[in-house]
Amino acid sequence: MHYIAHLAGLGSILRNIRRIVRRPQVARKVMTSLNSSQASSRKFSKAECVLVLITMVWGGTFLLVQHAMTVSGPMFFVGLRFAAAAIIVALFSWRHLRELTLFELKAGAFIGVAIMLGYGLQTVGLQSIPSSQSAFITALYVPFVPLLQWLVLGRRPGLMPSVGIMLAFTGLMLLSGPAGASFNFSPGEIATLISAIAIAAEIILISTYAGQVDVRRVTVVQLATTSVLSFLLVVPTQEVIPDFSWLLLCSALGLGAASAAIQVAMNWAQKSVSPTRATLIYAGEPVWAGIVGRIAGERLPAIALVGAGLIVAAVIVSELKTKGKAVAAEKALERETQG
Repeated sequence: MHYIAHLAGLGSILRNIRRIVRRPQVARKVMTSLNSSQASSRKFSKAECVLVLITMVWGGTFLLVQHAMTVSGPMFFVGLRFAAAAIIVALFSWRHLRELTLFELKAGAFIGVAIMLGYGLQTVGLQSIPSSQSAFITALYVPFVPLLQWLVLGRRPGLMPSVGIMLAFTGLMLLSGPAGASFNFSPGEIATLISAIAIAAEIILISTYAGQVDVRRVTVVQLATTSVLSFLLVVPTQEVIPDFSWLLLCSALGLGAASAAIQVAMNWAQKSVSPTRATLIYAGEPVWAGIVGRIAGERLPAIALVGAGLIVAAVIVSELKTKGKAVAAEKALERETQG
């Protein structure tokens, strides 16, 4: 049969038929994979949705902190807030704490130091510089994350994440209203600048340890570390221990519960979300803070609304990177199947 087919040219015809039949199958495979990738790239992952949710909660806490500062000093309140958070998480993780390892203890301690510096120094800085200037300086944590990754870990950010980061940073500047603010390296400005570096370090540390530790145990350690260090700093900062008040207690418990939820969610979600991507999501925090402020009677100026729009654009731009990678992957798949 082989020789008959060869003489009649049937072998060539059959090979052509097989190629004709196979092409639609390859095309269907490529299109199915492409549609699947495009569908997945249009949606936030579950971890990213969780980060968006806690960013909303994070933005809503500023109003409570503002009221709490009328009855307490900054470091004492940070210590009280994170003590409540540590107790809340410990109550739900008591059985797991028995298996705490030395590595998890070190990881939680490092993250706790970063949290204390971030929350504590930002609050200290607000005692001597305007809130708009503090927000402007704190916003530097957005470009600090990829810069620290580059300088410390050697991970150079890609083009689209870099564009998204700069858009987010510009939007944060407009939201903070930095017009007229000068950077003179006063003690308050230096404290706030260090807090921005600490926030960036916290995000990187969480991502570094996220896949190697138990989320509940590490969260308890980092919250407890933050609380203890904040209370210890009450002495050198010469804060006066405030009298008991229901406002202070309720604020500490409420913000402690919020901090517990935020830290657990960050530790869990950043197992699969990159620090750069997480930073862009966290950059939406001033937007949610502005919404809460509007509900409370505040009104954002037009320039701040432009800043909010730039932050939304930053997230969209970061999505373009994912889509581009998906298309490139599909082209590679198509070349492979055709070859």
